[in-house]
Amino acid sequence: MEIAQEKTLMMNDILGKIMLKASSFPSMPKAGVKLMDLLQNKDVSIAEIEKILRYDPGLTANVLKLANSSYFGIPSKVGSLKHAIALLGVKRFSQIVLTACMSNTIDKAVEGYDLPPGELWRHSIAVSKTAEALAKFVKLTNENDVFTPALLHDMGKLLLGRFIKEGAQAIEDVVAGGVPLVVAENMIFGTDHAEIGAQILAHWSFPGDIVNAVRLHHNPERVKHSNGQTEIIYLSNILCNSHGDGDSIKGHDNSPSPVVLKRLNISFSQYEIILERVCSWINELSDTLNFD
Repeated sequence: MEIAQEKTLMMNDILGKIMLKASSFPSMPKAGVKLMDLLQNKDVSIAEIEKILRYDPGLTANVLKLANSSYFGIPSKVGSLKHAIALLGVKRFSQIVLTACMSNTIDKAVEGYDLPPGELWRHSIAVSKTAEALAKFVKLTNENDVFTPALLHDMGKLLLGRFIKEGAQAIEDVVAGGVPLVVAENMIFGTDHAEIGAQILAHWSFPGDIVNAVRLHHNPERVKHSNGQTEIIYLSNILCNSHGDGDSIKGHDNSPSPVVLKRLNISFSQYEIILERVCSWINELSDTLNFD
């Protein structure tokens, strides 16, 4: 009994430290925060957008680079913010801004998960690409944003990885017993990277549906009132993991949940066809993944 209590106290102490780190996680660049707020207004003027970006030339350069990348698929070369907004519209342009804002954060090496620089970024972009393709395939309504939670679904790894590095042997021992990684995280730390990611996004004042999609991207069956968003993120993640675009720690269950396939009205044969296409979607992203 004393050993069990000691273990519980130790877990609570670790969990407290993790949550404290989550609440103080660095914010997005100030220019990005201002732009994301501004872009919530569909009537925002190009002049207002340019005024904010004028003071962050690095962010402007990355926004234009992304606008010209294969991911966003503009047929003609974009040389100005005004041109990009005119071709993309405010919603798509806001997604580019978010991507550019998060690139330096997600592009880093992730200790604990053994992810070298750029690997988490590559996986995040791949899941975003796959999520948008899946949303189109299942005819998900435009109101349900899959791009943002797909891009940010593994944010929690940036923080939890520091603790996993310290408890690597315990995690590996649990995973070696056939336990999924996200379950092993909960067993050792009392939380997991999905919950930590949700806490960070809540701290950044992201909308509740995006926060919950990140929180439940490994457990979509727990969604009570499904709009398809969380299921899309979940399925896109395991599709990309199936092609080796996840972390190097074992413990991923890449078999799709029958419940999720049923909710999205995707047959298993259709899923296998989609799986074959994912590799080509990922290969199209090479010029999107790095910034100078």
